[in-house]
This record gives sequence, C-alpha cells and structure tokens, in this order.
Amino acid sequence: MNRRKFIQSGATAALALSTFPNYAAEFADQKKRVGLIGCGWYGKADLLRLIQVAPVEVVSLCDVDKKMLSEAGEIVASRQLSKKIPRTYSDYRQMLKEKDLDIVLIATPDHWHALAMIAAAKAGADIYVQKPIGVDVIECQAMLAAARKYKRVVQVGTQRRSTPHLIEARENLIHSGKLGRVAHVEICCYWGMGRAGNQPDVAPPDYLDYEMWTGPAPMRPFNKRTHPRGWRAFMEYGNGIVGDMCIHMLDMVRWMLDLGWPRSISSTGGILVEKNSNANITDTQTATFDFGDLNVVWTHRTWGEPPDPKYPWSATIYGEKGTLKASVFGYDFTPLGGGKPIHVDVGMELDKYPEDQTEKDLEKHCAPAIRGHMKNLLSCIASRKKPVADIEQGHISSASSILANVSLQLGRSLTWDATKGEVVGDEEANRLLRRPYRAPYIHPDPARI
Repeated sequence: MNRRKFIQSGATAALALSTFPNYAAEFADQKKRVGLIGCGWYGKADLLRLIQVAPVEVVSLCDVDKKMLSEAGEIVASRQLSKKIPRTYSDYRQMLKEKDLDIVLIATPDHWHALAMIAAAKAGADIYVQKPIGVDVIECQAMLAAARKYKRVVQVGTQRRSTPHLIEARENLIHSGKLGRVAHVEICCYWGMGRAGNQPDVAPPDYLDYEMWTGPAPMRPFNKRTHPRGWRAFMEYGNGIVGDMCIHMLDMVRWMLDLGWPRSISSTGGILVEKNSNANITDTQTATFDFGDLNVVWTHRTWGEPPDPKYPWSATIYGEKGTLKASVFGYDFTPLGGGKPIHVDVGMELDKYPEDQTEKDLEKHCAPAIRGHMKNLLSCIASRKKPVADIEQGHISSASSILANVSLQLGRSLTWDATKGEVVGDEEANRLLRRPYRAPYIHPDPARI
C-alpha cells in the first residue's frame, strides 16, 4: 500500500469510527445490503436502529406514499455511512426483482405482511417482519413454510424478547426460581389506542396509491384516520387491539415462561362504550389462553381508568413466591413473606445514542430493545441459527391472538390442534382461519409455497 492509499484508508476508518462509535466488533464487517418495505413510523424506527448497530448499506426503499418515501430517503442518507439516497420503489415486487438485498425489513400495515415476506424469502433475503406476522392464521402458516423452504433467517418484531430489563427479570426472577411456580398471568392494555373519534370518508391524497395500499384487503372508502398509522382502527387491515398489543404481551409471557401453543382460546367483548366512533375494532375485550396448568388472561379497555396507572400495558405474573409486574417501562417484583421488593426502570441509552433524543416519533424506551433485536438478527444471519423471535415463535403468538378474535366472532371457545394447525371439531371456525382476498391477489397456501 502506498502512502496516499494508507492516508485515505486511515481517514475512512476515522470517519467510520466518529460516525458510528457504537459498532460492536462482531458487527463491524456486517456490510449487508438492506431494503425496507413500508417507510412509515416503525419502518424508519427499525431501519435506523439497524444502521446504529452495523455498517449496513440501505440500497432500497419502498412505499406507496410518495411523500413518506421521499422523506425516508433523505433521513436514511443523513444517517448511513455512504450518505447515499437509496433507490425508491412504489411496488415491492419491482424492488425484490433486483435480487441484490441481503436483508429486507417489512413494516407495512398488517394486511400486507404475508405477501411481501413470502416474496422476500423467495428472492433470497433474510427478513425482519413486524408483528403480527399475518392478518389471518393461514397467512401465518404460509409465512413459516416459506421461511423454512427457502432457508431464510426471519426475525419478528416482538422485541420484548430483546428488552434488556425484561431479559434481566426473566433470568434473575423466573429462571432462578425466585418467583416460584406460576399458574396464572394477567396481560392488559388500557390505552385508548386512538380508537375514539369519527373522521369522515374523503378522497385519498394524490401522493398515496390507495389501490396498492389496500392490496388484498377489502376496498373501502378512504378515511381521514386510515393513513398514516390510523389503519389499526379498522379490522379490514388488522386484528384490532388484540392483534396489535396483546400479541406483544402474550409473546413476552410465552418467552419468559417457556410456553408453546395454548390448548384452547376463548374471548368475549365488543364495542360496548365508544359507539360513536367509526372505528370497527372492539373497545372492550377479554381473552383467555389456556396452556393446561397455566392460564394467560388478556384484557383491553379503551375507556375508563386502568387498574394500575403505572402498568397500563403490561403483564402481571403471579408466582407462589411473589408477583412480577413487567412492561416496556420497567418491572416490579414483590416477594411474599416480607422480602425486599425489586424495582427496575428501562434504560434508554441516550448518552450512547444521542441521535435518539431528536429522532421524530421514536419510542425512546423501545430503542434499546430494537437494537438488541437487530444485533440478534445479524448474529443469526452469520450463524444461520434461529433468532430469538424466530418466525415460528411469531406464528404461535400471532395466530393465538387472531384465534381470540375468531372466538369472539363465533361466541365460543376454540380447542387448537397445533400439529394439524386447525380448530378441533369446528369447521365454521376453520373456515375463518383464511380471510378472503380481493382480486387479483391470491391468498398464500402453506402447502404450495
């Protein structure tokens, strides 16, 4: 190497260190080519956390909203080492045709997860897909089948499994035996979730391809609250608060307590109070997930006061030796018999990642968990092992939550056969495991991936 090249290489290394001072040594050579499908709120949150932990190159962005796509391109260029604006696409199929991506992140509305994820697997990419993985149970099964057939590493955005203080609670309180035997868990959400209100139907904005945005979902008039972010208020695009918030807490509890599939699922509720809203998701719902010798009971209510204002979205795990309350904000352990309580708050790492302090709409308390999730994804891409939130775990938590809504719709408990992937002795329920797709879209079939 001559003197000039030596000086240039040294300058480049210095720039890398000053721009990305927090790269772990194990990820310093992870120069993966990355694409993002869905450039809204959590798409950017996920992608920018990945940029924080490894020298990846974001080469492709896709969204049906031209304004959102352009904004994401500028933000990514300002944050990645190359300072290049990624290529932009309005159709993920065109983006994946390039077949030049190592990792694809998917953060579309829920009704678009399955088709995009399966296409990315076929294109040879490893994947980070937001929860719930699918909008119906058969979608979830097909996504799992695609990951296994094409031998892809797939991490699901149930990042409680990578939340530092929850990892600590799992190891120090549950696996150590300090909590004791657990037979009952309560999980909940008492936030309004933007459900209230009655926005009018209007013409979609000219910068949004609403036909493509709707995709396989039923076509309904564009509503002011639908885009961006408000689509969760409509069952056409997701599974309500159970599909949005219950899956996180159910997955967290399953991970903490090493649980598999529930044996049965039952649910009751409806729109009981906020009847003047044009949202069609429930404002009140309870679901019981029966794991045999342990029940996990979910409750959400978008009105009134939460039972514990410190834990409005959380899990309360009752053990024979004490009680553990856990959330994204911290945890509290209260031992029985007068022992010393333990309280731990979330650590937000703002000193280490100062850019988090000014990033628009970032949930600062969740950023360390997303970074941990991305590090785990990168490690598993290198080793080809299953990540902590592997697609199979995402399938179990997603499908279980979706089955709660099927139970609510039918008004009866469902017994689940995990081996066959169907409800036992209930053909009506099994027909509801697959939502109709709007033409010309074709519902994925796990047997024909």
